[in-house]
Amino acid sequence: MPRIPIRYCFTFGDGSQEIINLKLDAQTLELKNDLPEDLPAWTALGFHQCPNCPITTDTHPRCPLAVHLVNTVNRFRGKLSYHEIHLNVVTPERIFSKPTTLQSAISSLMGLISATCGCPLTAPLRPMARFHLPLASNEETIYRVASMYLMVQYFLRKKGKVPDQELGGLIEIYKDIQVVNNSFMQRLRDASQTESTVDAMVLLDSYAQIMPEQIEDSLESIAYLFDDFTQE
Repeated sequence: MPRIPIRYCFTFGDGSQEIINLKLDAQTLELKNDLPEDLPAWTALGFHQCPNCPITTDTHPRCPLAVHLVNTVNRFRGKLSYHEIHLNVVTPERIFSKPTTLQSAISSLMGLISATCGCPLTAPLRPMARFHLPLASNEETIYRVASMYLMVQYFLRKKGKVPDQELGGLIEIYKDIQVVNNSFMQRLRDASQTESTVDAMVLLDSYAQIMPEQIEDSLESIAYLFDDFTQE
């Protein structure tokens, strides 16, 4: 099956680099990277399993998100989250390039992996992976998430189903993701994993924390963009 390649290149101040290549299934957008043969104990599904996780150890002995983050965790072991780096992200359409902190760069990578790893609770965000925007701002994230969710409602309506135009379902999605992020941070901490990945998860979770409570206000903040459509 065709793959969509996405490359994350982290360049440190001393010129050293870490390069992580992701391969997404072109149809399903699921992550298709090879997994390590020897998976650490902290990847077990039952190790700090999310309380809202719908899968069981009978069918999934390993956490889908954990197994796909092993490589990232190992690559940045010992790195400090506040280090200034230069990030290049290469997609089939373009190259994104920006100076940033290691924490922000890893958080962007983890967000992409989280949506595409096969976790059923983060899967609703998977469509955005096709047009991945690294290091997205809060405003960009609100725009992209709301646009994606409303497009889902458009397709549901075309199939004769009742659309959710009030975005209630989107709020519930992010409440689930809050639980996932909190549980995964505990998983990394108790497994004594690297500071940079824990801090990146904290940053990633900050977006999920903001979304449910402030989605309506956040949408109002960009309402001016559509004045030409809404003015009488």
